[in-house]
Amino acid sequence: MSHGYLIDMDGVLYRGSEMIRGADGFIRELRRRDIPFRFLTNNSQRTRRDVVAKLARMGIEVEEQHVYTCAMATAKFLEKQKPNGTAFVIGEGGLLTALHHHGYAIVDHDPDYVVVGEGRTFNLEMVEAAVRMITKGARLVATNMDPNCPTQNGLRPGCGAMVSMLETATGVKAFSVGKPSPFMMRAARKELGLTTDQTTMIGDTMETDILGAVQLGYHSVLVLSGGTQRETLRHYAYQPELVVDCIAQLHELLDHHEWQHGRVFRANRGDKLDAQIAPSIRFPRVEARAAVGSM
Repeated sequence: MSHGYLIDMDGVLYRGSEMIRGADGFIRELRRRDIPFRFLTNNSQRTRRDVVAKLARMGIEVEEQHVYTCAMATAKFLEKQKPNGTAFVIGEGGLLTALHHHGYAIVDHDPDYVVVGEGRTFNLEMVEAAVRMITKGARLVATNMDPNCPTQNGLRPGCGAMVSMLETATGVKAFSVGKPSPFMMRAARKELGLTTDQTTMIGDTMETDILGAVQLGYHSVLVLSGGTQRETLRHYAYQPELVVDCIAQLHELLDHHEWQHGRVFRANRGDKLDAQIAPSIRFPRVEARAAVGSM
């Protein structure tokens, strides 16, 4: 049966400008086996081309078609809601490019929408302008609601942190298109041409990657190389099907099961208790850890 992957980037493939061990080999093997995949990122700053260039510098060779960003999902959503509309944008090149591609004009007065993505150009002048527009009737849309983003040096404020300022000032709740929104995750799956049961989400964040996968019925793999620690998993009512230390460990598990994806999930589903987790919660087997080593 066909199978494919939606793969988060920050915390899965890299952290800041450092590639996470095994990411290049995993992607290379997907391409060698002609397994469909998309990089699914809540970062709206970069265009597809920018993402491809960043990955290439790390030794991960992909094409633009392999990248699906929350900026692209947001622009597609707005085009469906109001074709040829206008937007006041707080964000950077990836978001602006996506909106233009989908027929939107960027304006600084009387927009149909105020659209917010992450970026380093965020300032109070923009916030004041956005507040005036929203109170006059512009609708508030966020590319995602991530409160922060992982970097080499820790965390930086994410789009959600910026949007919350506008929500508090105006009393208007933003509509978010990024993960875990079904709009973005379903659109990416359709690009792969796969059914729900043929799709696996690989991510490092419970509130976005894994939640979205669970809600849509995708298979789910949580990697611990990003923003989630194993001991925090007991606090979530929903759980990933498989927990691995990093993407290299997933690669090893797939190799062990001859890349039969269903066998990986069946072999690791609830067969072993994790001693670090409450006894009532069953977790996937992670026996490959000893072979892979600390990552």
